[in-house]
Amino acid sequence: MILSVSRRTDIPGCYPEWFMNRLRDKYVMTRNPMNFHQVSQINLSPDFIECIVFWTKNAVPFMDYLEELNRMGYMYMFQYTITPYDNTLEKNISDKSDIIKNVLELSEKIEKKRIVWRYDPILISKRYTMDYHLKAFEEIASSLADYTEKVVISFVDLYAKTQRNTKELGIRQMTNDEMISLAAQMVQIASKYNLVIESCAEQINLHNVGVQHGSCIDKKLIEKILGCKLIGEKDKNQREECGCFESVEVGAYNTCLNGCKYCYANFN
Repeated sequence: MILSVSRRTDIPGCYPEWFMNRLRDKYVMTRNPMNFHQVSQINLSPDFIECIVFWTKNAVPFMDYLEELNRMGYMYMFQYTITPYDNTLEKNISDKSDIIKNVLELSEKIEKKRIVWRYDPILISKRYTMDYHLKAFEEIASSLADYTEKVVISFVDLYAKTQRNTKELGIRQMTNDEMISLAAQMVQIASKYNLVIESCAEQINLHNVGVQHGSCIDKKLIEKILGCKLIGEKDKNQREECGCFESVEVGAYNTCLNGCKYCYANFN
């Protein structure tokens, strides 16, 4: 079983002690977000979990638990989001220089192949222009070049709740031509720093400019980390465009404390 921790909330950054308590007790209760009354118990024994995929924007609060996690016998990796936005958009995220330092420390502890840098979502406004993104992307890429092997990009989806939460910020929908142009230039930057670049759940095809459709729960990458083959299929609970391998999700919507205004997992 692959355990996803979590698309719905930043557990390493916000609830590290809670999660470690669940591992210590070897089970967690999860509520079906589509059916409030359906609650399942998930076995968290290391014998049942091949890999834990952590999603975070700040792993600093989790660092003190890594040695215990290793002693327990779990294998794990990180989807680590670093974007160039300030506290206007990401209210409670630490200074990005501190976040980058944490990625470097984490990479030295667990190997760079177990850390995927996420530069997403990409959003465009009068402040956050395409030129702004290219400059920021290169600055971060130059810092992380020796500490990760892959970067994942995606463009913001302007859901109704996203538009409501960001209406005063002037975020607009990008055109296909803008997405293609920006992606092509980001490929050149990523190549400069020996980073593979992939997209996450995008309808637009960016293959011609060098961006392949990626998978956040990446079967091939997890097999590389584990040194063995996985048996399973594409996750049927995700969007059609999502290429993720099947996993069990923990965490709950409307619980993340990061305060990102563009987030799909916090409704207001």
